[in-house]
Amino acid sequence: MTSTPSGIPGTADDSAELLPIASGARTRAALRTLIRPDRGRALLGLGVLVGATAVGLLVQPLLGRIVDLVADGRPADALTPPVVLLLVVAVVQGVTTTLGLTQVARLGETVLARLREQFVERALQLPADRLERAGAGDLTARVTGDVARVAEAVRSALPEMARSVLAIVLTLGAMALLDVRFLLAALLAVPVQALTARWYVRRAVTVYADQRVANGAQQQQLLETIGGAVTVRGHRLEEQHTEKSARRSRKAVELTMRSVHLVLGFYARLHIAEYIGLAAVLVTGFFLVRDGSVSIGTATAAALYFHSLFGPVNAALVLLDDAQSAAAGLARLVGVTAIEESAVQLPHQRTEAGAAVTVDAVSHAYGPGRTVLHEVSLTLRAGEHVALVGTSGAGKSTLARLVAGVQQPTGGTVSVAQSAPGPAGPSVVLVTQEVHVFTGTLGEDLRLARPDATDADLRTALATVHALEWAEALPEGLATVVGEGGHRLDPARAQQLALARLVLADPPVAVLDEATAEAGSAGARTLERSAEPALAGRTALVVAHRLTQAVAADRIVVLEAGRVVESGTHDELRTADGPYATLWRAWSGSRSASRTP
Repeated sequence: MTSTPSGIPGTADDSAELLPIASGARTRAALRTLIRPDRGRALLGLGVLVGATAVGLLVQPLLGRIVDLVADGRPADALTPPVVLLLVVAVVQGVTTTLGLTQVARLGETVLARLREQFVERALQLPADRLERAGAGDLTARVTGDVARVAEAVRSALPEMARSVLAIVLTLGAMALLDVRFLLAALLAVPVQALTARWYVRRAVTVYADQRVANGAQQQQLLETIGGAVTVRGHRLEEQHTEKSARRSRKAVELTMRSVHLVLGFYARLHIAEYIGLAAVLVTGFFLVRDGSVSIGTATAAALYFHSLFGPVNAALVLLDDAQSAAAGLARLVGVTAIEESAVQLPHQRTEAGAAVTVDAVSHAYGPGRTVLHEVSLTLRAGEHVALVGTSGAGKSTLARLVAGVQQPTGGTVSVAQSAPGPAGPSVVLVTQEVHVFTGTLGEDLRLARPDATDADLRTALATVHALEWAEALPEGLATVVGEGGHRLDPARAQQLALARLVLADPPVAVLDEATAEAGSAGARTLERSAEPALAGRTALVVAHRLTQAVAADRIVVLEAGRVVESGTHDELRTADGPYATLWRAWSGSRSASRTP
């Protein structure tokens, strides 16, 4: 089995090259792009909320009217009209607020779904070595924690923020209509609130961004430690990994506590602003009533208006907490979706006539001092089957992944002829030894390669790779649930499933990277028999785990320390008595020894 470029699992240091985080300007631009297709819904939701808020502002004047009627000693039946109007206002405001918030919520969910789709699409297109440098924890933290925070903000913070801002603006306008001096008194609270918001935002952006990075590093360490537990124990690295996990956990906890202290200071300052503003409005009302400038009811309405601002103002400012946390998560998501197209495009160009794949002076490194390929040049003619052999660490899997387009070379070019059978068909399909069986029916798993395939197409593909017999013997046939929680497929059958997907995808070029390595000797022979018809009629590059695959190939290419050292047929290379002949003798000898009683 080949080893990962990072070496021993769990030994990655803290200098991982994390995936990018978008700037504020880039995040806002991406958000505008996401909302643009639903501008009509956004305007409708905003308009309905404005109407609902405006209707709700009638409550305070009506209550003030009731106060004036009572103060003037009017009969009880004089209170009936304003009371009835209060009931009407309550009903109308409730209905319109519900409609407006529904529109805003639908807009948020639509935008969130669009963002998720873009994130997943771009993440799947990222070169494998880029993900390896970032670490699985960084991507996992973004697709789980960051998406969750943005989703929470969309479902709760966004509608509440929209309603709160509208309530603040319209309420202040209503206070000005009562008497502009009430508005001026209320505005005494604004400097304290503004300074509080500025104080909070300046600190929160950094704290929440650092917190998300720390959580990603923590997840990365846990993934590496758990995933490489056997190696960790084998190398007696338990103490080292425990300390790394503890250190990253302490960092995450420290940042969490910083955010808690930040929020506590934020609330304390908000309460001071409330007391200042309410006291100013009450004092202003006292003097205006004494001078006869306004009635008691009007002063009451002004005080009620300001008191009604407690909720929306506090909500808007408190939502800065959620907004900053969500903004940090959104920037991390947009950072992935905004990666330049050139960084995720498969490096395929047009080849010379008659060639299906051309590898021209390709070099590749996983980091400084970790070059695995050195100016490799290779041409695969249309329909040719080429076996790639060499010792472990020679660079076979790296070259296979470059040809398949899942990684980009750090030097040179990989060109694949654009001759896919259909406009949506892939030019190259890679089948590795690590096969994932997706949860769902066997038919659904196969249709991942070709969604429009009929049951007859699926059976034909299974029959091609000699898997139809066991597939039809499953409890429900093609409708049998496989994968997590379903019917378990052994490694050989899982690999046959992958080969059947290859047949359904029908690419002109196929790359098999040690696709029989996990099946054992008997299973490997079965898979070799399955792979032969799956590759028929295609150009194929096969990383040969067993040299019997090399014998059957049209040509064998031998890699040694990242360089092509031999190329030719099996008989030619055996006669040349070079590196391949040495490999063949060692492999043949081990087979003979294993057969000796």
